[in-house]
Amino acid sequence: MPTRARTTFRHGDLRRALLEAGVRLAREGGPSAVVLREATRQAGVVPNAAYRHFADRDALLLAVCAAAQAELAIAIEQEWNACKPRRNKAAVARDHLRAVGTGYLRFARREPGLFRTAFSVHQDLERAGIPEMAGNSGRTPFQLLGQALDEMLAAGVLAPERRMAAEFLAWSSVHGLAMLLIDGPLRAMDDTHAEIVGQRLIDMVERGL
Repeated sequence: MPTRARTTFRHGDLRRALLEAGVRLAREGGPSAVVLREATRQAGVVPNAAYRHFADRDALLLAVCAAAQAELAIAIEQEWNACKPRRNKAAVARDHLRAVGTGYLRFARREPGLFRTAFSVHQDLERAGIPEMAGNSGRTPFQLLGQALDEMLAAGVLAPERRMAAEFLAWSSVHGLAMLLIDGPLRAMDDTHAEIVGQRLIDMVERGL
């Protein structure tokens, strides 16, 4: 019986190939689909070589989680960069906060497998700013949210005494809706209504802050 051809990689290329295979698996099936053996098969490398880069499935999942966060950051940046130029700093700050929430919710519905994977590894916030989770701006999703809130503070939209921990309030509200839309009782909602509900939630978050 013929054997499957194996691809020869340089050291860095092998890790990248395995990570890309892991991201594809996550995109298709979420975190449970990220299996080192399957990623090895898809990348076309021998299993022993794979273990030099990822000791086990958990190590691969951690790397895929970071890559999924980076894709989320890019989705947020696209909304951020699409904001119209304004002279009013308060309006700019509000637009940027809305861009963060909008990009977050749209990514969740467009890429539910990656979105689930992005938050599947239970680690504290010490990893929320690592470069592997950053988008093209060099900022992670959590940092982009923080930047938008800092802009609101600087523009006088957000009172100084309400700035502390504001990330957690905004994040938990938008993330809760995202999960209801992809895994909860709102998953049957069509795109038009999901967009309307999402924008109203962002309105509520802004007023609440």
